[in-house]
Amino acid sequence: MKHRNIPKPADFPERNCIPALYVVTDTVIGRGRSHVEIAASAVAGGAGIIQLRDKYLAPVALLREAVAIREAMVGYDALFVVNDSLDVAIASGADGVHLGQSDGSVTEARDAAETDYGDGFLIGVSVGSVDEACQAVDEGADYVALGPVFPTNSKADAGAARGLLLLQEIREAVSVPLVAIGGIGPANVQDVFRAGADSAAVISAVVAQDDVAAAARMMLELIGEVREC
Repeated sequence: MKHRNIPKPADFPERNCIPALYVVTDTVIGRGRSHVEIAASAVAGGAGIIQLRDKYLAPVALLREAVAIREAMVGYDALFVVNDSLDVAIASGADGVHLGQSDGSVTEARDAAETDYGDGFLIGVSVGSVDEACQAVDEGADYVALGPVFPTNSKADAGAARGLLLLQEIREAVSVPLVAIGGIGPANVQDVFRAGADSAAVISAVVAQDDVAAAARMMLELIGEVREC
């Protein structure tokens, strides 16, 4: 499957022009909606990045969901990444992969994707410290995601909240786009941008709401008050 030609964060005119709203799918809190339904509604509401995340699906089922999401997003100006599974990301034609600290190196992911994507494969990395962020950037990550910034119930394995101070410290340490994730909602989304985030990744603030598209639009309106582009 050929990958569509997408801009990478490095190609954006300014660092903070990475899409502002990043939605992570979650069928557990999604009010009976599928990953595809969540993704389609989120991009309809203006989300600029969708991450397929499901720790329980077998690889074949995850691939099926990824292909369906990619097809549902055709025509929208949004990026699609798969959490953890590099194989599924490549096989589905996703725009990239999001790696945790135990999901392999950025270098390995870049090498694996080179045949199909060239240098157009988006790789993000979850980090929990300045050192982890710097290491990810040194390996060639396109963006780093700090989390959880605030306490969250959406991810059982998220760990303790890292806070806005660490977000600021990572902002000062790296030049790639910085995504904030964890416990972010209408009441605090502006705070993460003021602290230096370039994008806010959300789960329950959008996915768990009655109207996913409307929730995404509301978050973008709040973000637009403090973030240009």
